[in-house]
Amino acid sequence: MFAVNLSEWQGWVPSSVDVSVPSIARAYDYLLGGAHNFEADRELSRKAEQMLPGLRQLVRMNRAFLGRAVRFMISQGVRQFLDVGAGIPTVGSVHQVAHGEDPTCRVVYVDRDPVAVAHSELMLADQDQVAIVRADIRDPEGIFDSPEARRLLDLDEPVGVLMLFMLHWVPDDWDPIGLLAKYNERLAPGSMLAITHASADRKTEEITKVAGLVEQSKSRDLVQLRSHAEIEPLFAGFELVEPGLVGCGLWRPSGAGDIAGEADMNSQFYAGVGRKI
Repeated sequence: MFAVNLSEWQGWVPSSVDVSVPSIARAYDYLLGGAHNFEADRELSRKAEQMLPGLRQLVRMNRAFLGRAVRFMISQGVRQFLDVGAGIPTVGSVHQVAHGEDPTCRVVYVDRDPVAVAHSELMLADQDQVAIVRADIRDPEGIFDSPEARRLLDLDEPVGVLMLFMLHWVPDDWDPIGLLAKYNERLAPGSMLAITHASADRKTEEITKVAGLVEQSKSRDLVQLRSHAEIEPLFAGFELVEPGLVGCGLWRPSGAGDIAGEADMNSQFYAGVGRKI
């Protein structure tokens, strides 16, 4: 018997990928305690944690919100999910939460990171109800019309769309409101949208430093902080369910080992779920 450290074994990484360039998806995996990351990702994460103490807890609060949002959607009758900007589906990912509630749920993950997609394909190879699509958030038509989405998603029925820790990588010149409207157009009434987004309202100095670090790291990702008033319009065409757009840990905390976070942490990321009307 011997152990393989997947964080250093590169056999599952496409040969075209330069692992010396950090990836947000892999850095997120590292902060969650995952093994599918490399030294460049860990170094970026450690530097970010120095600038923003509590970053690791914020990431885990986001993952806890994912679980609550998916379970809430299932309670509302949703049985199919589209996770855009999914990263690497480590512990507590959408299909794990959903299948814990109803094994018939269907999940399509979307990410543009080739390593996240390559590893997801390995992880999901034996999952008939789950698939991964390599695509950019700016291509909703390509996502919905992909073979994987056509196989798993019935667009005549409600779909739960998740864009968690995603839209603050979408700059204003991509027209995020118009972009989300294109997703809305393809969804049936009763579909739901879950968003978490970095806040520009408080602790902007620390978060701005992290944003600058990411921009200097050779990563393709740039951070677009937004205020509560700027995030709420992203739900255009969806009706926010209670308690509305609130601090990530304050959205329907379960209290059963859930991560609610301190008040200051909850001012750094907003979370909300909307229903298509």
